[in-house]
Amino acid sequence: MKNKIIIVCALLFALSSVSFAQTGKKKNKKEISDREYWVETAYKIAAPVLSNMSKGELKKNMQIEVSPTWDGRNKDVTYMECFGRLMSGIAPWLSLPDDDTEEGKKRKQLREWALKSYAHSVDPSSPDYLLWRSEGQPLVDAAYIASSFLRAPEQLWEPLDEVTKERYIKEFQQLRRIDPPYSNWLLFSAMVETFLLKVDAQYDKFRIHTAIRKINEWYVGDGWYSDGQDFAFDYYNSYVIHPMYVQVLQVLTDKKIGMRDRASGSVAENLEKAQKRMQRFGIILERLISPEASFPVFGRSMTYRMGVFQPLSMLCWKEILPKELKEGQVRNALTGVMKRMFSIEENFNEGGFLQLGFAGHQADLADWYSNNGSMYITSEVFLALGLPADHSFWTSEPLDWTSKKAWSGKPFPKDHVVHY
Repeated sequence: MKNKIIIVCALLFALSSVSFAQTGKKKNKKEISDREYWVETAYKIAAPVLSNMSKGELKKNMQIEVSPTWDGRNKDVTYMECFGRLMSGIAPWLSLPDDDTEEGKKRKQLREWALKSYAHSVDPSSPDYLLWRSEGQPLVDAAYIASSFLRAPEQLWEPLDEVTKERYIKEFQQLRRIDPPYSNWLLFSAMVETFLLKVDAQYDKFRIHTAIRKINEWYVGDGWYSDGQDFAFDYYNSYVIHPMYVQVLQVLTDKKIGMRDRASGSVAENLEKAQKRMQRFGIILERLISPEASFPVFGRSMTYRMGVFQPLSMLCWKEILPKELKEGQVRNALTGVMKRMFSIEENFNEGGFLQLGFAGHQADLADWYSNNGSMYITSEVFLALGLPADHSFWTSEPLDWTSKKAWSGKPFPKDHVVHY
């Protein structure tokens, strides 16, 4: 009996020791900030791409995955989609100055890899020379590469050697061989030509102005554009239309380039109107985030994941959030969605590259034009990382977002249509 009591006491002591140790471990475990989480996630997505491409080994080491309904085009479009979309999203973050923090070290490493990767992408002798001169898809992802240069010119364009710069200009100009479909694709042509304008290279004004005119015509009201003549209920206002339209207008405004049809207003006036429309769309996006930090899955290209929130993150980065949205609520909402989505390991394959899917690996969800390179448009959510760590966006108190307030019985602002 004594022995049994001794054994029981010993077991209880051992269990209490384990419990105490675990409690101590929980107390000692450092909770990471929202910014640290964003940085970790951005680095996890970017590092496999840029570390390989900087050595000319992206094509060698990235496992390609295409949609089950793939249309049969050259699968090498995967690499250009992957690189362009990634760089467009992380460019503002890489534009921040170097420092000795853990984040600073990651940022510097990615920037160094990126500059080498840019050179490989246009070097015909490199194994990672991208698919510039066949297929129509390169126009799309050239626009995202152009976007990255426009978002961080001093850090990503100016440091490139003259040969690489000249190669980019030539590759961008030869894309005029592609006749863009009468849809958001007009903005891809406009983005490429706008970049050429920005660097004082020969550019096609007609392609820029045509896109501006058509996007204006396709505005259907309350923050939404139609993607072409017919309205489609999907997230292409996020993936392409709002961000690229504003980028194009910003460069034209900075360059003081006017348009001949003055009845539609000056470029600066159109920029102001486009920003207000994007603000309204940002309000809608924030309200789509449920109390549980999910958002509605509708329309094509749902495998683009967090790319849905590009306009909202862009409004934060540019410091033009509408008065209806507080920085703390937007940061809290986006972080919640990001954690919910990327807590699922099946988003990544064994090499660390993104897989087809929305929340995990869901290959059947991919559209006929989608490959796992397309998935890197999710990086567009990281635009707000372009704000320094001491900015109020990162330091402000986390606040409940609109739907969380509404479904917990708290006061929340009414919504109403806007006319711009």
